[in-house]
Amino acid sequence: MNTDTSPVLPGATLGVLGGGQLGRMFVLAARRLGYRTVVFAPEQDPPAGQAADRTVRAPYADLDAVERFAREVDVVTFEFENVPVTAVRAAERHAPVRPSRALLHATQDRLREKRALSSLGLPVAPFAPVREESDLRPALLATRAPAVLKTSGSGYDGHGQRRVGTDEGLAAAWDELDRAPCVLEALVDFRDELSVVGARGLDGEVALYEPFMNRHANHVLDVTLSPAPVPGVVRDAAHEMTRAVLEAFDVVGVLCVEFFLLHDDSLVVNEVAPRPHNSGHVTIDAHRCDQFEQQVRAVCGLPLGSTRQVVRHAATANLLGDLWEDGTPDWPALLADPDVALHLYGKSAARPGRKMGHLTVTGRTIDDAERRARAARAVLREGVARSASSTGRLSAVSARSAR
Repeated sequence: MNTDTSPVLPGATLGVLGGGQLGRMFVLAARRLGYRTVVFAPEQDPPAGQAADRTVRAPYADLDAVERFAREVDVVTFEFENVPVTAVRAAERHAPVRPSRALLHATQDRLREKRALSSLGLPVAPFAPVREESDLRPALLATRAPAVLKTSGSGYDGHGQRRVGTDEGLAAAWDELDRAPCVLEALVDFRDELSVVGARGLDGEVALYEPFMNRHANHVLDVTLSPAPVPGVVRDAAHEMTRAVLEAFDVVGVLCVEFFLLHDDSLVVNEVAPRPHNSGHVTIDAHRCDQFEQQVRAVCGLPLGSTRQVVRHAATANLLGDLWEDGTPDWPALLADPDVALHLYGKSAARPGRKMGHLTVTGRTIDDAERRARAARAVLREGVARSASSTGRLSAVSARSAR
């Protein structure tokens, strides 16, 4: 393992394992600070590759390619948590990888993650492993119905999850998930969902953003509010728990801790993302130093940036592929509003549920910011509807003319 702790200064080359939108925004932040970048990704035309100096296209299982990639960069980071640990180990032979393989290993499996969080004394929902048929009944007794069955690995945005309430329902849900290794978690009666993005540098310096409040739709993050309208005691507790995770895992880089806010203002840790997070996109337009520049600073051993929010209230709305179902969204109508910041991820194919971009707006109050973000996104839908309606009328006229 490469243990070099000297700063990686602007002008050096940074490597990114993963080619998605988080990698793209990391690359753009690195460019702004004067770094070169190389992206390693298996897919054709990855979003991060469009902004990088070079892209290595190869499967993560090609460890020789991973090692060649790592030899030409000064430090490596990753942009999503499903990079195989074997690939990270191969990269470590030639360059420091930040955050560490240990954090990646813990967060790639929900059972390992839950056990690690519990060992730190952090509050988590009651959980139990489901590895074989004999685990089903004890797991339901341990968590009590209703509960959620989740695959241990590769689940995100609601994928690999089933809600259950009976022995029969649990057995059927496990069958639907192909009897993969799972975790059964008690369903938490929460009031809101929060997240905290935090960074930790090579020297142990920690920087924490104010908590964000997250609204979900169909298990996918829909709108993020910043700062979250919560009491100071909630903010302090969320910060304390996030700091505990950063320090316990000796993190060098950025991570996000997601929380359930209960009705009595207490918090339960839901999960940890060992990288920048969708909810932290609001920092690009609303904060002095955004989460991607923070990631660059952390993995390069530079001083961390200010997490101060420079606008009073902000909201970010995700733009999913559903917006493209009836045609191209009305970008001119959206951008006619000077207070809207638009970010598109360069993905060539829009599919329902696929994250294609986001927009951020500011408001007089947090409720006003949320209203304006939803209204701005609605403009895109209205433009598509008008375009589709117009196309339909023109087609009808053409048909009548043909007759």
